[in-house]
Amino acid sequence: MDTFVTDSPADAAAFIRGGGIVAFPTETVYGLGANIFDEESIRKVFEAKNRPADNPLIAHVSDPFQIERLVNAIPRSAAAFIEAFFPGPLTLVMPKRPEVPDVATAGLDTVGVRMPGEPLTHEFLAACGTPLVAPSANISGRPSPTTWQAVLEDLDGKIDCVLKGRPSHYGLESTVVDCTGEFPVVLRPGAISIEDLRSVDPRTENNAGDSEGTARSPGMKHKHYSPAAKVVLVLPGNPFNTDGDCGFIGLHNPDVKCEKTVVCASIEEYASALFDFFRECDRRGLKQIFCETVSEEGIGAALMDRLRRAVE
Repeated sequence: MDTFVTDSPADAAAFIRGGGIVAFPTETVYGLGANIFDEESIRKVFEAKNRPADNPLIAHVSDPFQIERLVNAIPRSAAAFIEAFFPGPLTLVMPKRPEVPDVATAGLDTVGVRMPGEPLTHEFLAACGTPLVAPSANISGRPSPTTWQAVLEDLDGKIDCVLKGRPSHYGLESTVVDCTGEFPVVLRPGAISIEDLRSVDPRTENNAGDSEGTARSPGMKHKHYSPAAKVVLVLPGNPFNTDGDCGFIGLHNPDVKCEKTVVCASIEEYASALFDFFRECDRRGLKQIFCETVSEEGIGAALMDRLRRAVE
């Protein structure tokens, strides 16, 4: 099967309406979409990605009214977060309606919902006429794709269509918050920080990084975000040993020479560049990647989460 590549949201949406699966840009990473009410299409997503069946998918909507098609009720905390952060890089876990297939939610009675903020994504989702499930558009375990070219590296010939857009702005997957309990709980950090969330609901707690038991969010249980090279975390300013056959990314120039070095001007730039940097190191066949640690404030918490998971 040849993967059709287009910059037309309408043409890409036609594949969804025909039961196909489509990779599309968002402000976080590129997603691989299927009609959330089409179980056969959802299974195609799992097959293309080689994704474990116990890893739930996130629903993507084009407007807040579509949320009511997916959830039994919108908890008070979720309503406040929707008002503050939608559209944007935030996923809210809420009780699902029976119409949402169990295959999409790994058998859970909840579903994660987000409304992307990328304008091209909104146009595409609106043209689909239905909410989509959409994990990252990569082979499971690999670094998430932040460009349409990275999608094709992993999935060319395995999916129906790629909607071309600009590189992802944030470069890390969305923040995930469980809103089903007495108070909201962060399951996965992202660009919407816990500080941002607590400014809306001070009760918000942090459970990110807990991979025990049933995963209520993607990114909690299985190995994620890993290049073929060995990832090593280094403290700022600390020397490390290398033969030069390595990559380095961080905020400060390293004291050693690496074949591929990226020095970022900010933590935000570091986060945005990380997954593409991992993929470039793999293209060069590098054996080790040294990643400088950062302060775990704001998006720094999400960046450190992805780095630690890449090391595991």
